[in-house]
Amino acid sequence: MSALSRLRLVKLSTRNVGPVSMDVNPGECVCISGASGTGKTLLLRAVADLDPHEGTAYLDNAECSSVTGPQWRRQVGLLPAESAWWHDRVGEHFNDVESSALEELGFKPDVLRRRVSRLSTGERQRLALLRLLAQHPKALLLDEPTASLDSANTRRVERLISVYRKQNRAPVIWISHDARQIKRVGNRHLRLIDGKLTSGRTR
Repeated sequence: MSALSRLRLVKLSTRNVGPVSMDVNPGECVCISGASGTGKTLLLRAVADLDPHEGTAYLDNAECSSVTGPQWRRQVGLLPAESAWWHDRVGEHFNDVESSALEELGFKPDVLRRRVSRLSTGERQRLALLRLLAQHPKALLLDEPTASLDSANTRRVERLISVYRKQNRAPVIWISHDARQIKRVGNRHLRLIDGKLTSGRTR
């Protein structure tokens, strides 16, 4: 895995969002906020090459269009607000997972034997994050990853993402409505207003 992965958006636009141009540096977390319906999810889906778009995205010097969609998304990992589950039991979605990683998110190893249908929304959300990180993406696109979580589990998720991005020097785009969370996790804060990104404070 590259220690210097940089995510670059160049005049990226989709539906009513954009054009957006910005760099997310190695290990940097850029938080994006905005009113519901402004297109934050659409922007992430365009970066992940899931929706039709104009402009492009680069990871390091590799352009999105130079690889297939699945290849791009293995490197630029999207965590949607509601993740899909296609097998009956949790463990069937993992090739390998360390018990320490489960414990960091408040689970015991036996969660892998549980039926997905018996999980709460918050449990599915945390396990979806773990499933994504187990694929070792070089960059992360996070669509409100703690929206359904209580404060204790929110902090667990924040810590896990922080450790991952610092250890792997992974650029992160994190959508959040929580101003306090943005201050905790973000290096930069941008607001999406009328389809355009406006700068917030940098720390």
